[in-house]
Amino acid sequence: MPLVPMKIVLDEAERGGYGVGAFNVNNMEQIQAIMRAASEVRSPVIIQASRGALRYTNMVYLRHLMHAAVEDNRDIKIVMHLDHGNDLDIVKQAIDLGFTSVMIDGSLEPDGKTPRSFESNVEMTRKAVEIAHPYGVTVEGELGTLGGIEEHVQASRVILTNPEEAVEFVKATGVDALAVAIGTSHGAYKFKQTPMLALDRVEKIHRLVPHVRLVMHGSSSVPQELIAEINRYGGSMPNAMGVPVEQIQDGIRRGIRKINVDTDTRLAATATIRRIFHEEPAVFDPREYLGPARDAIYRVVKARMEAFGSAGHNDDYAPTTLEEARRLYK
Repeated sequence: MPLVPMKIVLDEAERGGYGVGAFNVNNMEQIQAIMRAASEVRSPVIIQASRGALRYTNMVYLRHLMHAAVEDNRDIKIVMHLDHGNDLDIVKQAIDLGFTSVMIDGSLEPDGKTPRSFESNVEMTRKAVEIAHPYGVTVEGELGTLGGIEEHVQASRVILTNPEEAVEFVKATGVDALAVAIGTSHGAYKFKQTPMLALDRVEKIHRLVPHVRLVMHGSSSVPQELIAEINRYGGSMPNAMGVPVEQIQDGIRRGIRKINVDTDTRLAATATIRRIFHEEPAVFDPREYLGPARDAIYRVVKARMEAFGSAGHNDDYAPTTLEEARRLYK
C-alpha cells in the first residue's frame, strides 16, 4: 500500500467519530516503534516530521526511513506529513520528497514569535494550497497561536482561535485541516496546573466548518510516571505537566480528528535510557539502550491509538492514492 493523503484518513475518522494520532519522528527507532503499534492495533497512522527533523536527518535519510516503514507495513495506511512548515519553500521540498500532507504554519512571522496578521496568514496558506493540491497533497493550516516552545518556535502571546474567523479562513484558503488554538501548549512544561481547555470552541468551529478536519497541537500528556523516572535517574524536569488524555478524548468527541504527539515519545525514550545507564553503567552498545527505548515508545504510541479511538479502524476503508486525490481536487 502506498503512502496515503491525510485527507482520506481524517475524513474516515470524522465518519467514525475517532481521532488519529500524528507522531513526530527523527530516527529509525521512533518510526519502528510507531509502526509496531499501528500494525498491532490495526490503526491508520500519521508520521510527521518537522523542519528540525528534516535538518537533523538531512532530509533524504528520513524519506527513506518512512518508505521503509511503508515497505515493512504494506497493509497499514500511513500518512507522511510535514509538521509546522513555516514557508513555501519547505512545503515544496516536502512534496518533492514524497510527503502526502503538509502543514503551513502561517500563524507566526518568520521570527517564530510574532503573531502574523490574519490577512498574511490567509495569503500564505492559500498559496500553499495552490502548490499542494495539484499533487493530491493534503494541506493543514493554523489559526491562532499556542503557548510553550517547539522547534525553537515560541509565540510571544497566546491567541485562541476565533470561530467566526475560522469560517472566513477556511473559505479564503481552501485548507483540508485546521489546527485550532484552544489553550494547549507545546513542550513538556505546558501548564502549572490542570488545564481548562476551550473545548467549546472546538465544538463551535466543527459545527461552522464541518467539511474541514480539526487538529489539536501540543497534545502530549507528559505522563508523570515517566517524569518521575527521568528525575529518579539523574534528570531535572520539575513541574512538567501536559494535557490529560481525558481532555483530549473530550476534544475528539467535539470534533478533533488529528492529535499531535511528540513530547510523550521523547520522554519514554529518555526515561528508559537514563534508567539503563544508571543500572547498567557498563553498557556501551547503542542497541542495548536504543532497543528498550524503542519498546517504551511503542507502549506510549499503542496506548494513544487506543485512547484516541483509531485502533481497529485501519481496515475500514480502501486507500486513496495521491493521483486519485489530485483528480478529486480538480
